[in-house]
Amino acid sequence: MQKQTVMTQEGYNKLEKELEELKGVKRKEVAEKIKVALGYGDLSENSEYDEAKNEQAILEARIADVEVTLKNARILTESEMNAEQIHVGSSMKVRVSDAGSTEGGREMKLTIVGSSEADPISGRISDESAVGGALMGHSIGDKVEIEVPAGKKVYEILEVIK
Repeated sequence: MQKQTVMTQEGYNKLEKELEELKGVKRKEVAEKIKVALGYGDLSENSEYDEAKNEQAILEARIADVEVTLKNARILTESEMNAEQIHVGSSMKVRVSDAGSTEGGREMKLTIVGSSEADPISGRISDESAVGGALMGHSIGDKVEIEVPAGKKVYEILEVIK
């Protein structure tokens, strides 16, 4: 049984749009590549055909993955999203510093999202990640010590943005 994926409405809509693109435009593009490659003749030595079929397999796997994610998605309701505590869908401003450090650290904006929506480079972290999981349930002013690959860090929640 597939596990339930918690996500925001925004993330769900984004996945639906991706699925539509994959099933429509991308499938047609790959089918056209296969058709062109078939025109080159002998399939046993036709690298264009092999490449197009591999691309098709990757595309179909992604379509299946997105369909399963959407089927098992649980979209957060407005009542689950209060501005008092950190939860999936919360955006916050945090100050990150080394554990035991008296220096100010650096401020950053983070948003907790479901694992299928995560994009750490843009500050969208999964609720299943070490940082995301540790921040869940905390409130403004809380300091949370978290073990990350770079060592122990202290995340101080400065603001929760609704």
